[in-house]
Amino acid sequence: MIDTAGTGLVGILILFALLLAGGRIGAVLGLVGLGGLTLVIGPEAALIKAGVIVVDTLTRYELGTLPLFLFMAHLFFAVDASRDLFDAAAKFVGHRRGGLAYASIAGCGGFGAINGSSLATTATVGLVAYPEMKKRGYDDRLSTATIAAGGTLGQMIPPSGALIVFGIVAEQSIGRLFTAAIVPGITQALLYVAVVALLVRLRPDLGPAGERASWPERYRAIARIWEILVLVLLVIGGIAVGWFSPPEAAAIGACGALAIAALRRKLSLECLFTAFRDTLRTTGLIYLIVIGALIFSVFVGVTGLADAAGALVTGLGTGTFGTLVLVALLLLVLGTVLDGLALMLLMTPILLPIVEGAGMSAIWFGVFLVRAMEVGFLTPPLGINLYVMQGVAKEISISSIFRGVLPFLAADFIHLLLIILFPAIVLWLPEMLGT
Repeated sequence: MIDTAGTGLVGILILFALLLAGGRIGAVLGLVGLGGLTLVIGPEAALIKAGVIVVDTLTRYELGTLPLFLFMAHLFFAVDASRDLFDAAAKFVGHRRGGLAYASIAGCGGFGAINGSSLATTATVGLVAYPEMKKRGYDDRLSTATIAAGGTLGQMIPPSGALIVFGIVAEQSIGRLFTAAIVPGITQALLYVAVVALLVRLRPDLGPAGERASWPERYRAIARIWEILVLVLLVIGGIAVGWFSPPEAAAIGACGALAIAALRRKLSLECLFTAFRDTLRTTGLIYLIVIGALIFSVFVGVTGLADAAGALVTGLGTGTFGTLVLVALLLLVLGTVLDGLALMLLMTPILLPIVEGAGMSAIWFGVFLVRAMEVGFLTPPLGINLYVMQGVAKEISISSIFRGVLPFLAADFIHLLLIILFPAIVLWLPEMLGT
């Protein structure tokens, strides 16, 4: 029987090669994990273990959180939530220098709280905000970079699909992860606002001021989004203070989205069919990825690779801060060549024991890992949010978008460092609320 860290390392190298060759992440994780388990514990035991993982995963109550939140998001697509959120923000700050950039960040934050996806947030808000910024004479690099950076808020601000997946794979409380992500999400948005403020202060022509909206116009804009804001606050706040569990909050969110779509007279059979179809398609894909990741995690655990990696890092004697910086650097490097979800699912079983050995909690690591994933979405030359934005603004070269995003990347690195230096940014709120 084979049981060495070397086997686990070979499995990871094979996994890397298959992913870089374009293999489907869920299938690759499952097949490599199953093949590795076959070598280590034998074919019969490997099949039994994989079967137990599949049944156990698909019958977990908290897994119902994901499709319900996805259904809520798809319903909000139908009621033009992104346009209304951006318009409301623009009415309040659009008259300021760089105001539409601020509004884009606010719109991304609001829409990210609805759908939990960086790519969807970037694409949807980009289609609304970029033409307005173009029309008002905003610099193309500032416009595209602001939306691409703001789009990453979709992964951090609850309810986050990435945090749900991490919670299932790492067997952590999804509600506690959501609560822990609130302060980092807010501080991330504020740092992006600070970047825009600095840029337009140094070069006012980058984001010229627009016309001031009247208070009646502002009230009308708020009137178009009040029910969305109330639902999002109820869902996130209810989880944070313990009124209901994440699956219950997801059910409330889905029912609330149905009610809002009906009130706006956009709830039709076609709308429902599209929302159900897209939800089932996305959910099936994510379930396959989660099951594959769990099988692969068992393989990594059986080989002892995680323990060996932890012993290696501990032997370096870098201390807590040094260990976390090394982990951050590894995640940032891998994030330039791997899809964010692949990065999370591949590295969680290896890095989580190291981080816990350094004295940090799994909740802190989950938020930190998602934050590192977001940086990968913005890092040239493979940052996927940048290419999504280029697909929206087809006349802008990708090199211009690369240059424009550099100040926001600097803010991301500062934010990661702050999370390492001050773990309370992540842990204070869930500890205070006792979630």
